[in-house]
Amino acid sequence: MQHWTPQRLRHAGGLARSLFIYWRPGRQRGLIQLYQPFIVSGKPAFDIGAHLGDRSAAFHALGAQVVALEPQPVLAKWFKRMVTAADITLLPLAAGPQAGVAEIAISTGNPTLSTLASEWREQIGQRNAGFREVRWEQRLSVPVTTLDQLISDYGEPSFIKIDVEGFEAEVLAGLSCPVPALSVEFVAGALEVSHECIRQLSRLGDYRYNAVAGEQRKFRWREWQPAQAMTQWLNEGADGLPSGDLYACRSDHPLVSTTR
Repeated sequence: MQHWTPQRLRHAGGLARSLFIYWRPGRQRGLIQLYQPFIVSGKPAFDIGAHLGDRSAAFHALGAQVVALEPQPVLAKWFKRMVTAADITLLPLAAGPQAGVAEIAISTGNPTLSTLASEWREQIGQRNAGFREVRWEQRLSVPVTTLDQLISDYGEPSFIKIDVEGFEAEVLAGLSCPVPALSVEFVAGALEVSHECIRQLSRLGDYRYNAVAGEQRKFRWREWQPAQAMTQWLNEGADGLPSGDLYACRSDHPLVSTTR
């Protein structure tokens, strides 16, 4: 008989919470609608920090050649249970500024908040009340690749989703070409990460930006914003949003040109 220790109970509760949030009925339909303008059928799409695979499933439904990275073994197993398409590439890797090995801190009660960003982890609980009770009890050494290496191996993606709990800028540091479109998570109390992401992208090319609040699937602005406007929005507190995703499209992207 399996012995349910407090740690095992926290882990089971965290997984159940994630399954409810990311795989609740109707969510896939909304994700497919959100990502349809970004995904080009037959081209790669990268899911960096794939978690339980809900975004990968949406990319695949739109015809993308999906390459998903999930370094947590338990989450990778659940990914395979939830996303059964045989032609999705799931890699047990993290992404970063250079290839190698890094330590991921795992929250058993909130596995979606596991992170490679040590400074972010140490400070976020003081800056954001939503993280005050989060604990990172486990450490795991994981192999790290770069976006450049993934592009070399699989081709240029039409879209990259990056959701890695404060490590987004480091992931972008491993990218040297201006891909068509991508998203990075932002979190209140750590908006300096978002500023650095914009700086990284500005070094690569001319991008326009938009934002989605939390787990919603609606863009905040009809017109895509230049880097300066997005930086000002972040400086003003990002409308007080606790979290969300910044979306960046290269200035020649059809989604940008059709909204001008």
